[in-house]
Amino acid sequence: MDSTPTITLLHDDLPANLSFPNGMVAIDTKTTGLSLVTDKLCLVQVGDGVGNVWLVKFNPATASYAAPNLRAVLENPRLTKLFHFARFDLAMLQKHLNMADIGPVFCTKIASKLVRPQASKHNLRTLVADYANVMLDKTEQMSDWAAPTLSPSQQAYAASDVLYLHTLAARLSEALTEANLNHAYDQTIRFLHTRVTLDLNGHPEGDLLAHH
Repeated sequence: MDSTPTITLLHDDLPANLSFPNGMVAIDTKTTGLSLVTDKLCLVQVGDGVGNVWLVKFNPATASYAAPNLRAVLENPRLTKLFHFARFDLAMLQKHLNMADIGPVFCTKIASKLVRPQASKHNLRTLVADYANVMLDKTEQMSDWAAPTLSPSQQAYAASDVLYLHTLAARLSEALTEANLNHAYDQTIRFLHTRVTLDLNGHPEGDLLAHH
């Protein structure tokens, strides 16, 4: 991403009829914490892969989370939704927007774990450094995303979490094909949706196939 991105801060929903020229939309979420039970959705970042990012800000105390235009994007079967660690984002979106399954999905973390099994890190910062030669600034990682006003630094950080997902998806898709792992990836994504349902139903963390 060579040029400065265009970041648009919105409240409660996306504009209607946004276009995503390559059939893929990058999605991320910011929340009050990591609990699906007690924490709230504060922000949804949406990127089109050509430098535009929309930040949809919710007030967890008052938001109805109706967001019909955001829902339309998430429900569009012709748009592939790109995530990094889709498991958490899907659960938060499905819970707060009162949605059923969201798809189709591409998760860069899952793809990285398949094609780079010996790598010690599969976080977004590492992947962006490796595949886009950019070092993300994580200063705002622990920000208060429920704050009424987001600072320019917070907005830039939030946008950076979706700016490179199209690049990562393209590179990792090539790697999956080269390693003959497309079928394994597809099967993992199928189970991902089941895992999200289990998460939302309170099923504990762990390997369902483990002996213990």
